Amino acid sequence: MLDAADPVQLTQALVRCPSVTPAEGGALALLAETLAKAGFDVHRPVFSAPGTPDVVNLYARIGEGAPCLVFAGHTDVVPEGDPSRWTHGAFSGDIVDGRLFGRGACDMKGGVAASVSAVLRHLAACGGRPARGSIAFLITGDEEGPAVNGTVKLLAWARERGERFDHCILGEPTNPDALGDMIKIGRRGSLTGHIAVEGKQGHVGYPHLADNPIPRMVKLLAALTATPLDEGTPFFAPSNLEVTTVDVGNPTSNIIPGAARATFNIRFNDLWTPQTLEAEIRSRLANAGAGDTWTARFEPTNAVAFLTEPGPFVELVSEAVAAATGRTPQLSTTGGTSDARFIKDHCPVLEFGLVGQTMHQVDENVAVADIVGLTAIYEGVLARYFAAF
Repeated sequence: MLDAADPVQLTQALVRCPSVTPAEGGALALLAETLAKAGFDVHRPVFSAPGTPDVVNLYARIGEGAPCLVFAGHTDVVPEGDPSRWTHGAFSGDIVDGRLFGRGACDMKGGVAASVSAVLRHLAACGGRPARGSIAFLITGDEEGPAVNGTVKLLAWARERGERFDHCILGEPTNPDALGDMIKIGRRGSLTGHIAVEGKQGHVGYPHLADNPIPRMVKLLAALTATPLDEGTPFFAPSNLEVTTVDVGNPTSNIIPGAARATFNIRFNDLWTPQTLEAEIRSRLANAGAGDTWTARFEPTNAVAFLTEPGPFVELVSEAVAAATGRTPQLSTTGGTSDARFIKDHCPVLEFGLVGQTMHQVDENVAVADIVGLTAIYEGVLARYFAAF
């Protein structure tokens, strides 16, 4: 029988659920049953949108009123890839030489399991219910997918029900090398743009009869990268633009292409919004000296830069990490995007989870000792939180 207060057992059970986005795979059902037995009010709303698969989510809460500490995360995982390349089955949950193997072990079923086990242990020490305030879980099945029918809608659903949150810990794998290395207190935004330059196809031996778009594309791309977007801020590195593809669709060397296309992505800090950044890019393109035969378009984005200012909550979590690991965690805003970009509109949020070195890789795995250690950190957070807030 599963002992859900044992985070290693719980991680194994979750890994054994093949919850590749958008499949629920039994993972949320397992969590719902576990939390309901512990006295949580549990809901599993399903959200839909045109052109996207339906997604099951989970919301659970125990206790009354404020302060409310939320643990957030996801149980969906990326596909395993070629099963034959796995030393241990992608959904085996095998433990070998002190490491637990399987898709989602570190990203982020291990983090979810640690938070649930920590909360169950905390409640057992308090007689089955929070001594004060409340504890909630926001778990989605759509983080690795389009992120349309997951956390953003779950938060809106909760708000409509009158649910309010004071602080949130998102258990994404944040540590680069060892447990205790890093807490994420914010994330950069992400903006993708596309440039098209029109020309006229022709023979390279008769260039006067053609119009080569490549020199103009070179000027446009040079204009985008000639000057840094900014020099960074106290908690953010400089914004970074990377050209990710340039294509003219030309299969031969004796044809001048008729068009050129390029794509770029910008990871931007809190000096910018998607709107101000788009205006800056369009200004640079307009002043590149490439004429007016180009167009630019930008993909919609919900990934904006945000920062949870260091203060009592961040300090409290940092103290819990240091007490359990002996390390003072770095406060960072590096990495990609996460569901914290949605949560920050509802309450202060930070991210702290397992070591992420093998996430999305073949033979994804995590140290069993780290699962146990993360659970202890979360227990420390819970004890400190309800004493401080």
